[in-house]
Amino acid sequence: MNYFSQAIAWIADPANASGPNGVWARSWEHLWYTILAVVLASVIAIPLGYLVGHTGRGRGLVVASSGAARALPTLGVVTLVGLVLGVGLIAPMVALVLLAVPSVLAGAYAGIEAIDPRTVDAARAMGMSEWQILTRVEMPLGLPLLIGGLRSATLQVVATATLAAYVGAGGLGRFLFLGLKTQDYPQMLAAALLVVVLALILEGVFEISERVTARRLHTH
Repeated sequence: MNYFSQAIAWIADPANASGPNGVWARSWEHLWYTILAVVLASVIAIPLGYLVGHTGRGRGLVVASSGAARALPTLGVVTLVGLVLGVGLIAPMVALVLLAVPSVLAGAYAGIEAIDPRTVDAARAMGMSEWQILTRVEMPLGLPLLIGGLRSATLQVVATATLAAYVGAGGLGRFLFLGLKTQDYPQMLAAALLVVVLALILEGVFEISERVTARRLHTH
């Protein structure tokens, strides 16, 4: 029996599915880490991206900062923050938020910048304030690219959230690191497969969201 079939058998084993350390619990933990990281990144990145996209100011600084954040080694950030703040969820969450911010930020300001300037000029000619232009024109029209940025960030985070287990947090990384420690390669492969399945589910959710958003924009 090869490792792949053994990994499938490990996932299908009822003994590995239930309980606080089972597949379902760890999968929900992993999903929660992913959602939390992307939400926190969005709170930071979306307002900043809209500000840059609407005013056109600070784009160079934002792009440079995003590039620097992308270049940071995630495992190194997890280890450094873990040494400073101790084991737990804070260290990996800081790293995951830093990982997610650039994609969300790019989606936010690119969505605004991609709008035809004539559309914005027409809104100004109608007497709309800058806030009305942003909220009623630019934000709705820029939504598809923002969703694309959120999609990219989410897929990056869900793959990297396995590192949370490196500093004592939970998630599917627990199976991966435990399998590495005990040389249980089917368990390691099972953890990887579960992350892939979770990523595919999230990819499907964003695919549907993008299609629905595009359809609504076309109808309006």
